[in-house]
Amino acid sequence: MPKRTRFTTWRPLATAATAALMATLLTPVAAEAAPGESQPVHSYENAIREAVWVDTGLDGDRDGKADRVAVDIVRPREPARQGRKVPVIMDASPYYSCCGRGNESQKKTYDANGAVTRMPLYYDNYFVPRGYAFVGVDLAGTNRSDGCVDVGGRSDIQSAKAVVDWLNGRAKAYTTRTGTTHAKAAWTNGRTGMIGKSWDGTIANGVAATGVEGLKTIVPISAISSWYDYYFQQGAPLYDSGPEWLSDYVNSPDARAKCAAVQQKLVDGAPRTGDWTPLWTERDYVRAARKVKASVFLVHGMQDLNVRMKHVGQWWDALAKNGVERKIWLSQTGHVDPFDFRRAEWVDTLHRWFDHELMGYDNGIDREPVADIERAPDQWTTSKTWPPSGTRAATLRPGRGTQAGVGTLGLHRGHGTETFTDDPQLSETDWAAQIDESTPAKAGFVTRPLTRDLRLSGSSEVTVTATPSTPTAHLSAVLVDIGPATIRDYADAGEGITTLTDRTCWGASTAGDSSCFKETKAKTADVGYTIVSRGWADLGNHASGLTGAPLTPGKRYTITLDLAATDHVVPEGHRLALIVAGTDKGLIDPPADTPELSVDLSRTSARVPFVGGATAFARATTGAASATPDATLLDGVRDPRTAHRVPEGSQ
Repeated sequence: MPKRTRFTTWRPLATAATAALMATLLTPVAAEAAPGESQPVHSYENAIREAVWVDTGLDGDRDGKADRVAVDIVRPREPARQGRKVPVIMDASPYYSCCGRGNESQKKTYDANGAVTRMPLYYDNYFVPRGYAFVGVDLAGTNRSDGCVDVGGRSDIQSAKAVVDWLNGRAKAYTTRTGTTHAKAAWTNGRTGMIGKSWDGTIANGVAATGVEGLKTIVPISAISSWYDYYFQQGAPLYDSGPEWLSDYVNSPDARAKCAAVQQKLVDGAPRTGDWTPLWTERDYVRAARKVKASVFLVHGMQDLNVRMKHVGQWWDALAKNGVERKIWLSQTGHVDPFDFRRAEWVDTLHRWFDHELMGYDNGIDREPVADIERAPDQWTTSKTWPPSGTRAATLRPGRGTQAGVGTLGLHRGHGTETFTDDPQLSETDWAAQIDESTPAKAGFVTRPLTRDLRLSGSSEVTVTATPSTPTAHLSAVLVDIGPATIRDYADAGEGITTLTDRTCWGASTAGDSSCFKETKAKTADVGYTIVSRGWADLGNHASGLTGAPLTPGKRYTITLDLAATDHVVPEGHRLALIVAGTDKGLIDPPADTPELSVDLSRTSARVPFVGGATAFARATTGAASATPDATLLDGVRDPRTAHRVPEGSQ
């Protein structure tokens, strides 16, 4: 997604590589490809490059004609000559002309006949020689497509679903944007995998949630699972503009001239009150997770403050309930593609995933650990299930300390109150840096130094009972690891990576499309605390997750804040902190008033998923087992489809 938080900035366009010199280069791992893998035996130079326009069946721009979306195709020529059909890897995007894709902001380019000469990213360079077709779809309203962008709604999703239908013989396509000559997809077996980062990955989620036949797998990277949760959390606004801003940002000039009615619907359907409307229901893919038939390989940065980790937890758990085959990578980065934080391992894993899901190779990837998690920059571990079996939620209680606003965190109910005043100029990092100080803008609660490592895995929630002094109030809840660490610097412009000048090549190249991309390395920072998870809410939404209401000053209210999913180990010697405060600067907008809030500690608690549950927490904080019974297993811990053949536990 376009980057609009205080943590992110636009990257400049990189100059193109001299692709002609790279015309015969293949991926560095190709020469050592294992038996049972697809091999780079087809010519990329001689691949078929063509465009078709698929009929979506919609008329979003109201010009009296069905919208057609442009579909650019690169596919191997040899199977076509031999009558063999190939599977498809597809990236449906609104960004191919306005903004570009990848770390170097590549855009599509075309020859004089309108055939694509450069497809952004390496997917076509790497996979077409291995017997896949690559398909780049311009969402309706963008680049060479008709229609209007509706930001995750029916038009966006139908743009890509119609292409999957066409690949499987169920939709019409044409050889030109306005002509009548039909185009057939006789060259494919219809087996399709969708991939993409940010909005592209979001489209993959949305298309999978339609249950469309032929879509076998999706690889959503830094993707949205519910558009309401991109703009709001429990009524608290995360951005100062709505979906109409994104729509205008990516709409083609032609679409801008025709799509005023769609723009107005976006404005009317997404009021800045934060209330849930039918517009958000249409764009909530989590509620339709029961329809998903495709496997899901999910990738996300645990410090992504653009598309935040809440999207991961709710999507993962919903898929688990429906027995969807799943795999996940969680990095320490922000909004970054795995090609730019773990390149060689990513390309190899993605290759094996597509070979298994689309080619049908029994290469064992479905029997490997489900999760790869980055513990420190470039240091990865795995879990056989995620969250690990034995992960249970412990209920942690804040208590008063020896000075105001500096309390304790444990398993026993606290008493009394703590009071803070919302300061919109302060953020979670300001609060964490002053965790041991009595400051007026936050209430902090900290465990003793841990006597052993303590692992959090999954989604937390914090229930707060507070009395506001004003009719409006926003709340933030943050879990923090207090102690020294070296982390990826997600607050930097690169969100945890530094782009270098050297290039490595991943597939074959042509004069118009190089497979060579700038290398990156981890951008690190030495810190005294690490934000583990965060969540926000408008206290006016206390009675309903759908609508808010004015507060009565002096009246007590209780609300439960959803905290983002994570997987983090608090090391021995560190402390775990819970912070409750008001506006989190740069991450939520402030309320209309500047409230003072009094928190009732006896009615405030945090439900945190630990590997080992409350017993593990007690042992790490007191050295003794807890008498508090463990809660039930968290959603998503066991995958019903694979539990019988994947050993439980973690490594």
